[in-house]
Amino acid sequence: MKTYNVAVIGATGMVGQRFLLLLCSHPWFRVTALAASARSAGKTYREAVAGKWAFDCQIPAGYADMTLYDAERDAEKIAGKVDFVFCAVNLDKEQTKRLEEKYARLEVPVVSNNSAHRFTPDVPMIIPEINADHLAVIPAQKKRLGTKRGFIAVKSNCSLQSYVPLLHPLKKFGLLRAAVCTYQAISGAGKTFDTMPEILDNVIPYIGGEEEKSEKEPLKIWGSVENGEIRLADAPVITAQCFRVPVSDGHMAAVFASFRDAPSEREILDAWVSFRGEPQLLVLPSAPAQFIRYFDQPDRPQTRLDRTEGNGMSICAGRLRRDGLFDYKFVGLSHNTLRGAAGGAVLLAELLAAKGFFD
Repeated sequence: MKTYNVAVIGATGMVGQRFLLLLCSHPWFRVTALAASARSAGKTYREAVAGKWAFDCQIPAGYADMTLYDAERDAEKIAGKVDFVFCAVNLDKEQTKRLEEKYARLEVPVVSNNSAHRFTPDVPMIIPEINADHLAVIPAQKKRLGTKRGFIAVKSNCSLQSYVPLLHPLKKFGLLRAAVCTYQAISGAGKTFDTMPEILDNVIPYIGGEEEKSEKEPLKIWGSVENGEIRLADAPVITAQCFRVPVSDGHMAAVFASFRDAPSEREILDAWVSFRGEPQLLVLPSAPAQFIRYFDQPDRPQTRLDRTEGNGMSICAGRLRRDGLFDYKFVGLSHNTLRGAAGGAVLLAELLAAKGFFD
């Protein structure tokens, strides 16, 4: 595989920082530009993240002295230095839409961690193991944008990774409905315990917009490409409640599911353990060999013990059992800043590279 030059747009935030940790030794992608807001532009990366570096490790040496660009004003300069960009900006939706389309129209593909374009009909929202076929919509998007190379591809909301990959292999059994309660880490809000003291000894039963995303985004992931757009699936019906809990990293989900023809427990376990997606078939660098890991112990998965399974890219499951109201209930766990955010976007970029979308 050839090497691609990339930029991280929004490099100073927590997800941007995680991107840099993942990319510092990536075999395909080389970071040649960093960008952030106007107030950080012109500073070295070390200066810009002073007091804001969110991880216990040091800033990777190769980035510390890089000078930050202005993500908006310097877009043309950045476009001349890279093959594609990762975008993790902290802007409102309309500003994010305009910025991402600006880069796409400069003929730079955009791999986005942001939510702004998740429901743009011709923008694929990808969990690489599940709906890689949605990349087929990109030519229609390029036609709309008037581009030859430029396009936008996005990853889904971080909390979906804790339950959608577990429900997906079960759709063949006639999955009708699911109820989901997610217990989400503070890093999902870009926070640490130092910057979110109100979470200590506390659970907050509300995350703005999260329940709507949790119920609707899976229907796009399970949708179909028709006439240059992604048509939402009609089923299954999902209802969700989302809680912020005092955990640094790792989103957990309690899941309840009903089926048209309920499978046996053995059939569910076999469906999970045997499931492979395009990343595993292509042996992409960030893909876990075992996408879904099931734990037999009654007290697993646990966030602190299991969130880094498969380098933080596997989905963990446990506590599968029959339910008196639904057919089955179980627990899911994913690492929200790895599989759920930057790592999922890097895996998406690897898929795009392997399929020739950056050439």
